[in-house]
Amino acid sequence: MRVLITLLKPLSFLPALLMMYMIYSFSGQTGEISGELSYKVSYQIVKAENILLDKNMDEGQMAARADGIHYYVRKAAHMTEYFLLAVAVSLPLYVYGVRGIWLLILAGGFCVAFACLDEYHQSFVGGRSPAVKDVFIDSVGVFVGVILVQMFCWSTLHSPGRRKKYKRKKRR
Repeated sequence: MRVLITLLKPLSFLPALLMMYMIYSFSGQTGEISGELSYKVSYQIVKAENILLDKNMDEGQMAARADGIHYYVRKAAHMTEYFLLAVAVSLPLYVYGVRGIWLLILAGGFCVAFACLDEYHQSFVGGRSPAVKDVFIDSVGVFVGVILVQMFCWSTLHSPGRRKKYKRKKRR
């Protein structure tokens, strides 16, 4: 069983690689395609708001409202992508024993470096341009993700019930 775990442990980085591929793919979209996709999401949010809150907006009002939140939806998407990347990078590192400030430095540094490379990549895509502001927004998502992973892992590994079970097994 231990051999199987040792062989499967490196596969724990697979979600991080898939997340990096997804981010890279989104960054490879032209400005027009990317804007259109995020506008559709913005419009769906406004449409749901209209139905749930019974605002009775017409198509023009919903389009204007979608235009108003479009920028924030794009930035929230940036933050969410990098939050998920940070979680996907931090969990395997935690399993490998990287904890505390080192987890923040390694996982956070890696994800922020990837955000910088992603912005550089966008400079070669039509209708897109790199922005330091986007790296900052991505970094917020990264650090929230790493800190939440640390809090979650620490709380589950240091819960009082877990300690009692561990002590009972050790005595036997």
